Amino acid sequence: MKRIVPTIFLLLLILNQLWATHNRAGEITLKQLDEFTYEILITTFTYTLSQADRSSLEVQWGDNTISTAPRISIEKLPGNYQKNIYTTRHTFPGSGTYEIIVQDPNRNLGVKNIPNSVNVVFSIKTTIAINPAIGTNSTPVLLSDPIDRAALNQVFIHNPSAYDPDGDSISYKLTVCTEEDGNPIEGYELPYATDTLYIDPYTGDLFWITPDETGIYNIAIDIEEWREGVKIGNIVRDMQIEVFETDNNKPYIDSLYDYCVEAGTLIEFNVVARDYDLDSVYLNATGGPFEVQNNPAFFDSFSPDADFGFNEGFFKWETNCSHVREQDYTVVFKAEDNNPETQLVDLKNVRIKVIGSPPDTPELTPASNSITLNWDPDPCPYVTGYRIFRREGPSGYTPDSCVTGVPSYTDYRPITDIKRRSQTRFVDDGRGQGLNQGTEFCYMIASIYPDGALSLPSGEACSPLVAGLPALLQVSVTEDTGDGEIDVRWAMPEDLDTIPANGPYQYVISRSQGLYRKESDKVFLKNTTNISDTIFTDSNIYSEIDSNTVDTYRGYSYTIALYNNEPGNKFPISDTSRLERASSFYPDLVGEDNQIKMTMRKNVPWINYDYTIYRLNNSVGAFDSIGYTTAPVYTDTGLKNGVEYCYRIKSTGWRIIEGDLFENVNYSHINCTRPIDTIRPCTPYLQGQSFCDEFYNQLNWGFLSDSCLGDVEGYELYYNYTPNREDRIDSLIFKTDDKTETSYIDIKTNASLTGCYYIIALDSMQNRSKESVQLCLDECSNYVLPNVFSPNDDNTNDLYIPLKTAYVEKVDFQLFNRWGLLVFQTNDPGIQWDGKIMGTDQLVAPGVYYYICEVFEPRLSGLESYTLTGFIYVFSGDKNDGFIEK
Repeated sequence: MKRIVPTIFLLLLILNQLWATHNRAGEITLKQLDEFTYEILITTFTYTLSQADRSSLEVQWGDNTISTAPRISIEKLPGNYQKNIYTTRHTFPGSGTYEIIVQDPNRNLGVKNIPNSVNVVFSIKTTIAINPAIGTNSTPVLLSDPIDRAALNQVFIHNPSAYDPDGDSISYKLTVCTEEDGNPIEGYELPYATDTLYIDPYTGDLFWITPDETGIYNIAIDIEEWREGVKIGNIVRDMQIEVFETDNNKPYIDSLYDYCVEAGTLIEFNVVARDYDLDSVYLNATGGPFEVQNNPAFFDSFSPDADFGFNEGFFKWETNCSHVREQDYTVVFKAEDNNPETQLVDLKNVRIKVIGSPPDTPELTPASNSITLNWDPDPCPYVTGYRIFRREGPSGYTPDSCVTGVPSYTDYRPITDIKRRSQTRFVDDGRGQGLNQGTEFCYMIASIYPDGALSLPSGEACSPLVAGLPALLQVSVTEDTGDGEIDVRWAMPEDLDTIPANGPYQYVISRSQGLYRKESDKVFLKNTTNISDTIFTDSNIYSEIDSNTVDTYRGYSYTIALYNNEPGNKFPISDTSRLERASSFYPDLVGEDNQIKMTMRKNVPWINYDYTIYRLNNSVGAFDSIGYTTAPVYTDTGLKNGVEYCYRIKSTGWRIIEGDLFENVNYSHINCTRPIDTIRPCTPYLQGQSFCDEFYNQLNWGFLSDSCLGDVEGYELYYNYTPNREDRIDSLIFKTDDKTETSYIDIKTNASLTGCYYIIALDSMQNRSKESVQLCLDECSNYVLPNVFSPNDDNTNDLYIPLKTAYVEKVDFQLFNRWGLLVFQTNDPGIQWDGKIMGTDQLVAPGVYYYICEVFEPRLSGLESYTLTGFIYVFSGDKNDGFIEK
């Protein structure tokens, strides 16, 4: 008998290990369905000889909630592997970074680099950033199963074949395997290698050079996801590698090459695998080109029995413009021999870059201070717009076959992005400052694709500006009070002897309201026999036009045309379709907190190289010089809010016409405004947590920089029941004018603690900051039922009520006696059972009763339910056995 007990104990221990040890590998991937809802796929690889098998797994979502994912598929794989896929959906409470964890007891027995592995929980985790500002974000998917074997003293290679459907960049690194709650395993270390064990951060190739001891080992690969240089998530693949001692040599794949092709190119090549031992060889391929929805790639190979020791596959992909993206596609080719003892593999990668075709070379139409570009729409429907590059003078750049956009070493610089494929016209006027005369401007265009990828650039197009005839030299506001006066000056036309124009001549001077408006409101005729008479004074402006219109149109612009005014022989000497335009100079003022920012608004064909700022001195009624700048913007600081300040600006400029240098001085219109604090305060951050037992949410806020406090006078805190912006109804729950008050306790004794908050800061002018990042709390489930009840009319515990009832909207409570018959039921969360049999005035018999209670709680995702079960011990002091017949 003494021998039987240890034997039974040992048998139970072995059986327990058989039922609990089975996990070999796994990973978690996520697919975004809408703003905050994701579909999760949990893929595990288990040991088929273990008795353990899970029909579902629990998911810890990283937002203090847990749910169950049922298994949807099972696939038997070689080497006693079983591939299990579980899936479910989850709505996160709002923006944030979430670490999703799945764990399952236990790992396999005898993992050499994990101490006591049979008693270590197997866990996998994935982190994802959810933020509408970064757009759709699904994790990469891993296309290659982690089931390959390693051979003693031979190089082992594995590649997870990660593909990101969003086109994000992927990097790889090794990390530590994890145990319960995703914590690193204590005592874990990487398997020993005679040379090295590493993973290529760019290709994902894992090399173990070389194993020196047989057995099973676990490693973890951290697959990181990046967008515009910012990490937005990662997947950890935990995988098992079994090392065998074998005389078999692994197969090998002949060298392959990377491709960079223009969309529309047909890619075709053969893949050859060989085996030294003349074993038959299987060939397959995984990677992004097989996953694209539109025209995926194709790969086929001979039957492995067709020729021992050799196999050949054929890859074909007819690319199109839907395949254009910033990141390369990776294809992983895998050769596996069919050795009867141990099957080994070899891998080779091919990286494929698909780039967009160049748009057509633009046609250029020059004016005196701008150039208009026109081009045909890119025929690719996936193009979202265009990027326009400019430089001065031709570059002679010939695009490389795999360089997109225009590289900076060419001295081309991007000047604008066009946001629509159908918009194929752009006027380059130097962002409103005008282009410089005397320069040949050159342009190239690249198409933009949805992920920001650029196409090959168009051909280069160049053109100089057109000098007007006559060429304008000056538009200066000489009098901006009273009736107003503007001086206009131009260069005397040359080479008139080449035109059969004997004179007399007539200058036709047209004035328009605004800097760019072409419709004339006034035409002046200047008749002269002296062609060098090139000055005109536009007087009485404000007697003809309301002086307020200068504030509406930001100045006046002029064109000048020259006519031969000979009787019977009048004709334009100027090309009237391409007249030069020059505007008066208007200081655009914006009042800010204790300062005024001014922008020099003008449309002129000359170059302004400096500006002198004058401000009206009210005490003497004259303008004083207060500043100087070479930039077209200036800020006058140290002012008083609410006081009016008036400004006038003098510009100095130049232009070259027919090799001659002309300099000018122009005075602006007068403009006035008041400084006013219109600048938002800094956006505060908001933190908080729920105290479920005390029925309140604790909220705290502040700023990342102490300098922000100086501009803050108070705060407003808002609550809403849902994270969905379109459904939410914001409620102001707290307001303070004390900027040092940075916390609030939101007590919800009779309501759910679930909900979302945001805070804004206000300054003394009631300028409101942007909303903080929304904080959503969904942590509490505090419905607790007692297990003892004594309805004996002693005024103590005479009603059966929950110990905690907060947050519950309704219940479905059913109570059964020991024979399984219903004794009481209610939908009231307070239950309020008096111990009597339902529908009677008779107490139940003392004893044990069983309840099932479905609890309905409002959560961020809506009304969710969960089920409680348990026993109630009833001490009624009554011998009544109820209405149940025994």
